[in-house]
Amino acid sequence: MADLFEVPSCDKCRNPAIHHQVYSGRMMCGSHLAESVRKKVSKALREQLTIPRDENLTILVAISGGKDSAVLLERIYEKLNKRRNVTIVGGCVDEGIEGYRPPSLECARKLCESLGIRFETVSYPELGFKEMDEVVEKIVHSNDKKTPCSYCGVFRRQGINHLAERVGADVIALGHNLDDMAQTIMMNMQNGDLERTLRLAPHTSTPLEGMAPRIVPLRWVPEQEVHLYAIHKKLPIHHEECPHGEGALRFRHRDTIAKMEEDVPGTRHGLLRMADDVKKLHASSGVQRKTIPINCPECGQMCSGTLCKACEMKKLME
Repeated sequence: MADLFEVPSCDKCRNPAIHHQVYSGRMMCGSHLAESVRKKVSKALREQLTIPRDENLTILVAISGGKDSAVLLERIYEKLNKRRNVTIVGGCVDEGIEGYRPPSLECARKLCESLGIRFETVSYPELGFKEMDEVVEKIVHSNDKKTPCSYCGVFRRQGINHLAERVGADVIALGHNLDDMAQTIMMNMQNGDLERTLRLAPHTSTPLEGMAPRIVPLRWVPEQEVHLYAIHKKLPIHHEECPHGEGALRFRHRDTIAKMEEDVPGTRHGLLRMADDVKKLHASSGVQRKTIPINCPECGQMCSGTLCKACEMKKLME
């Protein structure tokens, strides 16, 4: 009976393993999992971020108090904090979700304080938007078919842009992990939306005019490995999921991607490589994008229509 409970050993050091990396076949202890994550993030940073020698660079790290952004901030800090010409700022958008955002905001604040990093936050009312609890209440009592996430995603992007302008950020770092990227690519494929695929971060070689380029250093790290790394490093993270997330299209794609990955390990990596290849192919073709961004006449933010999505949704709420 004892064999049934035998803990497998790490492939490298023979210590007890905490993770089976199915797509590579490796068994990993906490230390070697952390090493794997560090290597992936460091490589992504080298590929996505160009640091000028004689100029200052300000990086806004979009944080939420969750595992992904906590690992993102910790890794960027460990990699770049000794560079004198690099300033790292943690920025959090307060969507106004009672019982969810206050404790996660506190986790984000604690992490910034522990690293000695400037912490900035902005709320939806400061941006002219209604808090998400009120948005959800309005959706429930109307015939609006949009999910709360549809509103929140658009408003939050405006919040990140606002924080980037406030701190004078040259680059915005987002905590999208491998699962997030694969889900987004699947959603774009389902909608036949090539334009969104071409706009996917990182924007290292495809900057969007008028916007600070986004980088996504965690994009090759699976969500489970990000979570295990955060626990291994004892980072202050909020574990709860947003109470308004139920029914979001992304959640359904999350289940689909997880099942595909279980059946064919490496599926997530394949989807991301395909999207990268599509972006490279388009860049080499010389074909211009269908939509040329303009400044929204209402708020001045970049948009692809006559009015940005945030202003459209703001008017719907009014």
